[in-house]
Amino acid sequence: IMVGKIKELLAAKIEEHENLKKAELRALQAQINPHFLYNTLDTIIWMAEARRMDQVVELVRVLSRFFRITLSKGKDWITMRDEIEHVESYLAIQKMRYRDILDYRIDIPADMRDGQMLKLTLQPLVENALYHGIKNKRSGGTITVRGSRLPGDLLQIQVEDNGAGITPERLDEIRALLASDTGDTVVGEGGYGISNVKQRIKLYYG
Repeated sequence: IMVGKIKELLAAKIEEHENLKKAELRALQAQINPHFLYNTLDTIIWMAEARRMDQVVELVRVLSRFFRITLSKGKDWITMRDEIEHVESYLAIQKMRYRDILDYRIDIPADMRDGQMLKLTLQPLVENALYHGIKNKRSGGTITVRGSRLPGDLLQIQVEDNGAGITPERLDEIRALLASDTGDTVVGEGGYGISNVKQRIKLYYG
């Protein structure tokens, strides 16, 4: 009986590890999606054609930094400093594309930035704020990433936008789907990033 229990525990642990790696791979694939890369390369092309060479150099540099942190040499955990740099790189790229409608602020205290966190956690949330909040507003949009300390030595990070908003009914629907165990494809269009983050956090912490 004991041997059977041990085998079951080992099998469950292996399955959990495989599921975690699948979720990690899907997160990487979502960020190295062809549309994001093609759109960024298109931006580089028109900047080069317009002889805006300083901006071309800056955009290539930021894009390189974005993918360097995305891959992170296969590590699952990175410092919050690197995670924030990853978000800043993503937002800098998008700001060059959406010049008139996007601004952003990163407000996370320096003493929080040396802690470790699960990588690829913030960027999907920021992307969701951009595509479902700011783009629909069409002007004067701001995304804010804010960090604070909570009692019990806990850290809180919030992603906010002043975009088009969401109906209470849709918000309740998303919350219910994320609270369920029905998988990460049910949130609907634009919800993949949020559900993927939720799935990976659940696989790590239970």
